[in-house]
Amino acid sequence: MFELKGRTALVTGSSKGIGQGIALGLARAGADIVLNSHTSEDDPQATIRQIEALGRKAVFIQADVASETEVARLFEQIDRQCGRLDILVNNAGTSRSESIMDTELDNWRHVLDTNLTSCFLCSKQAMERMVRGSSGRIIQISSVVAHQGAVFGHVHYAATKSGMLGFTKSLARTAAPHGITVNAVAPGIIDTELLRNTHGQSRLDELSRSVPLGLGTVDDVAAAVVFLASEEARYLTGTTIDVNGGLYYR
Repeated sequence: MFELKGRTALVTGSSKGIGQGIALGLARAGADIVLNSHTSEDDPQATIRQIEALGRKAVFIQADVASETEVARLFEQIDRQCGRLDILVNNAGTSRSESIMDTELDNWRHVLDTNLTSCFLCSKQAMERMVRGSSGRIIQISSVVAHQGAVFGHVHYAATKSGMLGFTKSLARTAAPHGITVNAVAPGIIDTELLRNTHGQSRLDELSRSVPLGLGTVDDVAAAVVFLASEEARYLTGTTIDVNGGLYYR
């Protein structure tokens, strides 16, 4: 198992789903965790209890990571409550099920700000701190749609997930001289509560049959993130790990 003891990780959008799974995976590897959500409606207490049961520290900081002001406040609170930041996982994201003909400019901007601008804002703050320590890990959670495009609309979502990969490669070049690696993980179809709430069982079965290895789990995504955050991945930067069960090959 990869060892992250003594490190502190911020996982944006980690109150549920893939983000929650990543936070728990990092905690199991020994990291202390900063949980984040943009809304107070997402109750983090169950996740905090699970992390603390692993013997790790967990704090929750509410902040809209698409807002420059709130991101600055988020990182100031991390400084005060944790004293360090070693790992940033840019996971916060949203989408809207609509074709380009139905997409209003406000919706386009909302998806881009939530998914991509948040990566810029959080990475900028993290870089300032990681450069001082000459080490760090920044990891973007992209998607298989970055490679193959979205099937039913979601052009804004696909654009942001592709943008993450270009951002990752460019930032990796800037960060490398400072001992910081920057990578991405591109999940395929992951079995989450949201997926089950928005699809009937017959549709889930159909989706599972479309993937050679079936539907993925949040633990599958978390495993890739934990590896990239570990010392064993010290020579990987600017890369993308595809976690899609054979749904798409590059």
